[in-house]
Amino acid sequence: MRILQIALLVFALLPFSGAENPEEVGDVAWGRNYDEALAKAKEAGKPIFLLFQEVPGCAGCKQFGNDVLSDPKVVAAIEDNFIPLLIHNNKGGEDGRIRKKFGEPAWNYQVVRFLDSEGKDIIPRKDRVWTSPGIMTRIQKVLAKTKTVKTASQRGATERVAFCQYCFWTGERKMGALPAVLETEAGFIGGREVTLVTYDPSRITLESLIKKAVAEEVATDIYLDDPSRIPGSKKLANYRTAPKHDQKKQIQGTIFAELDLSTGQATKINAFARTDPKKAIQYLTPEQREQLGRKNAH
Repeated sequence: MRILQIALLVFALLPFSGAENPEEVGDVAWGRNYDEALAKAKEAGKPIFLLFQEVPGCAGCKQFGNDVLSDPKVVAAIEDNFIPLLIHNNKGGEDGRIRKKFGEPAWNYQVVRFLDSEGKDIIPRKDRVWTSPGIMTRIQKVLAKTKTVKTASQRGATERVAFCQYCFWTGERKMGALPAVLETEAGFIGGREVTLVTYDPSRITLESLIKKAVAEEVATDIYLDDPSRIPGSKKLANYRTAPKHDQKKQIQGTIFAELDLSTGQATKINAFARTDPKKAIQYLTPEQREQLGRKNAH
């Protein structure tokens, strides 16, 4: 009953914004207005990551969204360093105007272009780049040319929220899987198990994060430093960190357990270590992957 009450509260707080991203465009937080994207690019000093995509699209378009644009490494690279802009290449209106402006064919497969704040291509347009490595290579070329790589210290302030649930092992796993969540920690408040979540507010609103936690059934109560932000939430006080053996429980007993992981890496790998090991490996450095390979060879 408590979960239902929080869910109703959260949905009441959220502005009406329609459905989640269609699968053709993955997990990226897209903008949809070309002129606004130019203004943001100029203000932030960032290039534009412009995706022309069929929505709804064919099986190949859906695969690109589900694989490449849902790859956490790609999503983070796009959202940290670019102004993401989505244009539907199979629609008229404003989408059609922008498509024609750039001479893009209608009903084509996905095409990614990288623009400066004046709407000019930073590197030449290239078709048929449909893999994560291919997109990342293009991203690195743009960032090297524009010298706008965003370091961790430049990403701005983070925020935190604690979610109470029946098992903080589950809370860490489910919340750590969200792209905007940077770190998780298992802990207690008043003897109750909670997951302390540190997230990037530039990538997700508090309301949206709570909505996702409720949907995952890991938010029977919500604790905030400033509970006045969300009616019905409680003060994040008297928090106690859980013992080490209760932290990142999904990693324990896996091939990742002996690696020296940063807190952020541990959060993400814990989310996928048992459900999607290939995805978990994406968060390792080349040196860590080599170390993992040597361990598996013996």
